[in-house]
Amino acid sequence: MAGTTKVPFHARTSFRFAAGVLLLAIVGFLVSRVDFGRSLAHLDAQVVSGSRDGNYHRLVDSLAAEARRHRGQIGNVATQGSVDNMRRLSAAASSGNCEVQFGLVQDGGDWASAPELELVGRLAHAESIVLLGRDASRLTELRQLARLRIGIGPAASGTARVARQIFGLPEVRPLAAALSHHTLAEQIDLAARGELDLAMLVIDEDAAIVSRAVRERGLQLAELAHLDSIARRITQLRTGAIGAGQYDPVRMLPPRDVPALRIETLVVGNGCASRSQTMGMLGVLARRFPDFVLHNRQTPNLTGLTLASAAAGYFEHNGPEIADEYAPWLVDIMPPGNWVYIVMSISVLFNVMGFGHRFRLWRVDAQRVSLEREVRAIFGPETTLGDIERMEPRADLKKPDVRAQIDDVTKRLVALADRSRAYSLSMLVPMGQEMGYRYQEQLIHETIAALNAFRARSVDPPTHATPSQATGGGRGAATEESR
Repeated sequence: MAGTTKVPFHARTSFRFAAGVLLLAIVGFLVSRVDFGRSLAHLDAQVVSGSRDGNYHRLVDSLAAEARRHRGQIGNVATQGSVDNMRRLSAAASSGNCEVQFGLVQDGGDWASAPELELVGRLAHAESIVLLGRDASRLTELRQLARLRIGIGPAASGTARVARQIFGLPEVRPLAAALSHHTLAEQIDLAARGELDLAMLVIDEDAAIVSRAVRERGLQLAELAHLDSIARRITQLRTGAIGAGQYDPVRMLPPRDVPALRIETLVVGNGCASRSQTMGMLGVLARRFPDFVLHNRQTPNLTGLTLASAAAGYFEHNGPEIADEYAPWLVDIMPPGNWVYIVMSISVLFNVMGFGHRFRLWRVDAQRVSLEREVRAIFGPETTLGDIERMEPRADLKKPDVRAQIDDVTKRLVALADRSRAYSLSMLVPMGQEMGYRYQEQLIHETIAALNAFRARSVDPPTHATPSQATGGGRGAATEESR
């Protein structure tokens, strides 16, 4: 066993104990970080909405309440509306302060001015463009809007943007309607007093502010026909209808189905939120709107915004993946898809390591067999190691060239044993597979022991001088003794 390096038993034991403790600590930490309750405790986001009396603000309030039920936090940031929301989201991303992460925006925004924005999802229930006035039901044709005083919401609102798109069309511009900016509440008050001919709102048709305006303040809805001609010119708009009696089925308010233009509401992000935050927001939206995932899966994204990668995975899998649900902190380090690639890479690496281990073990075994074949060539094919160990040296085995051959085989066996031990300690060896090398070492050392035992007996004992040699054996005698 000459030349082999042995690690002390106590050192190996201490290392394995320390490795085991470290492994248990890592496993314990990972288990402690698993969210078995599937809560939204990791969600803490700020959402820009709209004016406090508007539909967007009310909608975000409902999302915040849903998040709190699952230990999440959503802050509702009041703004002037969609345009202001885009500006704030873009500014937060550009400055790096990321004070807001999500917002509600009407479809059709100027996305080129805010390249940081990405689509998180589209709400299935679209908003309606509502025109309210004291005598609005008489308005059935677009031409009747000529020179009317129309309130279009705050300057940075989505209502103002859509209104200017509609009244800016070449065919509509000659109507020369007088557009002015007011809050929602101000518009309703001004329309009720007759100081505005119409109050234009882009809002959920079921919103309380619309219902009160019709039922309690006597405002009517404009019943403009042929709105599909507008929808064809402004791609984000589509047509629908507000049903007769929707606000009061007894008094039949409105008395007839009212044609209405509709526009989709988008939930957008600015890239500031982590994957787990985005998945948490998607979870709240899916709980608040049961048709949210289905709508986004089945209808094409024609907004012009890129769908966030987390949202794409959420819709594709019809909900969160296991890692997103139970270990949100893990997906913030790397998305689940990348973890799959890493696991596959590790599997491939282990397979390569296993192949390298098997190749090395095969080479050690092949070289050992080759050396044993040389031993049999020296001692005879039927000679066993036990025979060699007990064998009395024959004259033919005491020749210098045979001795040199035995010494050479022994030297190569020792080197092979050393190499086998080094291989057994290599990282290429899977856990528990080092015993294959230990078995090879045992066979090699058995051969070395047998050869060493034979070699020790094959050395000639010292020759004692005879009297004649002592008194004058001459040069010939000395030469004979030296042999």
